[in-house]
Amino acid sequence: MINRIILIVLDSVGIGAMPDAYKYGDEGSHTLYHVYQQNPNFRLKNLEEMGLLHIDGLEHMATSCMNPLGAYARLEELSPGKDTTTGHWEMAGHVLSQPFPTYPHGFPDEILLEFTEKTGYGYLGNKAASGTAIIEELGEEHLRTGKVILYTSADSVFQIAAHENIVPLEKLYDLCNEARKILTGEHAVGRVIARPFTGEPGQFIRTPNRKDFSLEPSSKTMMDYIKDAHMDVVAIGKIEDIFNGKGITKAIHTQGNVSGIDITLAEIKNNSKGLIFTNLVDFDMLYGHRNNPEGYGNSLKEFDDRLPEIIAELKDDDILMITADHGCDPTTISTDHSREYVPWIVYGSQIKSNNLGTIKGFNVIAKTILDYLNITNTLENMSIKPLITRG
Repeated sequence: MINRIILIVLDSVGIGAMPDAYKYGDEGSHTLYHVYQQNPNFRLKNLEEMGLLHIDGLEHMATSCMNPLGAYARLEELSPGKDTTTGHWEMAGHVLSQPFPTYPHGFPDEILLEFTEKTGYGYLGNKAASGTAIIEELGEEHLRTGKVILYTSADSVFQIAAHENIVPLEKLYDLCNEARKILTGEHAVGRVIARPFTGEPGQFIRTPNRKDFSLEPSSKTMMDYIKDAHMDVVAIGKIEDIFNGKGITKAIHTQGNVSGIDITLAEIKNNSKGLIFTNLVDFDMLYGHRNNPEGYGNSLKEFDDRLPEIIAELKDDDILMITADHGCDPTTISTDHSREYVPWIVYGSQIKSNNLGTIKGFNVIAKTILDYLNITNTLENMSIKPLITRG
């Protein structure tokens, strides 16, 4: 019997362009492979022992660990898009039929006019841009005028950047709440994001006080089912923001991967029953979007080095799952997410090694989790429990 699943999302650790990547300008993207290529003698010993390099599309990289310890698969996304919300919602069982709106040329005048009228703030920017680049470009003008910096990306996001000395955090969060109310209907972006920063011109630094204001899934997810079954749903990192708190019994925000791993370990030690759902965002936020393959590799190595600590705390009735939500190849010209397959590794004392090939739908994760927790549901896709459970 399984009492608890620990699901860890390695944000943006994609494993190769999906067949429709050309629609997104992402042909040739392969986040993990290119990180290996750019970092000589690079290894992720513990993930490799679980089966990472035996996953479809990565087999040519496998030089050791011929007998993986876990079950593993390559997952193909069903939903259109390549953003955080889309990926996380699908792995929780909510598949989008239509993509969230995007604004590669900036937001329309009616949205900006309403934002200004409702908040009393003027704005700078209103274009697709790298978050670090746009504060360097417009940060000094922001300090001088008090106008907030509005920008977007290839994802469905409305981002508001402001210096913490000019717009205090709570005020910035209020602005995002107002924007969230405005961005509905045809303009219902996946996330409104607060992007606070500090420092002086030429030395601006984004702070860890980012906050996401997401839409709420319109149908039940695995988290709702687990909560309704009077079990725990512990959300670590930005999980609460991604789901707007829906289906969560306990939320803990983090200051990056190190604290995310520490908090996950602490929660595993508790006698909870249900789901621990963790997002580790540094791979994406600090390195993928900044085209830094060396930093990306170091961050992956840091997680891999801590993996034995997580495994040591697993109980016999626990299962550990490791996956990703999209790609963000740090070696391409783009600084945006990439439309990629993601890995899925399943490990535990009751799990047998099995190569599951390529599976369509991140929602196989939700279906399998609910099957292991013996919770009846109407989510789509299949459970792979019969294929990976020791006899």
